[in-house]
Amino acid sequence: MNQAAAVGLGAIAGATIFLGLPVARMHGLPKAVQGFLNAFATGILVFLLWDILAHASGPVEASIAQANRGPFAAMALIFAVGIAAGLLGLLYFNRSLFGHLRHGAAPPPPRSLALAIATGLGLHNLSEGLAIGQAAHVGALAFTGVLAVGFALHNITEGFGIAAPMTTDTKKASWGFLGLTGLIGGGPTFIGTWIGYLASSTYFSVAFLAVAAGALLYVLNELFSLGRKISTPTSFAWGLLTGFLTAYATDLFLTVATGA
Repeated sequence: MNQAAAVGLGAIAGATIFLGLPVARMHGLPKAVQGFLNAFATGILVFLLWDILAHASGPVEASIAQANRGPFAAMALIFAVGIAAGLLGLLYFNRSLFGHLRHGAAPPPPRSLALAIATGLGLHNLSEGLAIGQAAHVGALAFTGVLAVGFALHNITEGFGIAAPMTTDTKKASWGFLGLTGLIGGGPTFIGTWIGYLASSTYFSVAFLAVAAGALLYVLNELFSLGRKISTPTSFAWGLLTGFLTAYATDLFLTVATGA
């Protein structure tokens, strides 16, 4: 498979994130429905955090068995710095933008939260693009196709995760803003495929995944805080469970299809 075809598959896999974004323009919903949608999105992101950490820590743990401790030290440092960069970077960025709000006085504006979610998912999708590009580079055509289809399905649920917090906003998000969040969240799949086709690096993969995990840690803290304000414990628990299992089901499809 040539580079153009591989990058095209990466672009398609990333573009499906736009399919879940129109949910953001659903307004006038009862508060109970808004709470459930927020919890559903939270469940999706909880699964993605678990999945990201599993893939990021795998190479770190594998390097322990090597006689030379250099790779382990480098991997562990990259992992730790990546988590810190993703978490603290979003924390201080949002504090600089919304520092006039006292901590605990109000949650971040829905659009700010949506952008934070898109950023974390974009870093995650960059690593997914790397996997597509690397598979295409070695000539594993069937595997490349299955990866692209699996990631495309996954990205639909990720688009919903970006959109759900905006259903609580008093003003509908513009199509231009939704397009921006889609580009931030899905565009890196295209970029990652291009990079992965040209070069393969476990260190880069761990770095991108770690930063994505740190960003999602920040986002989940905010979503749980928002959930306590707009949802009952029972409704939140059901939404959280449904979102987690939905994301898990799409991941199982990818696992079965690839034989991983």
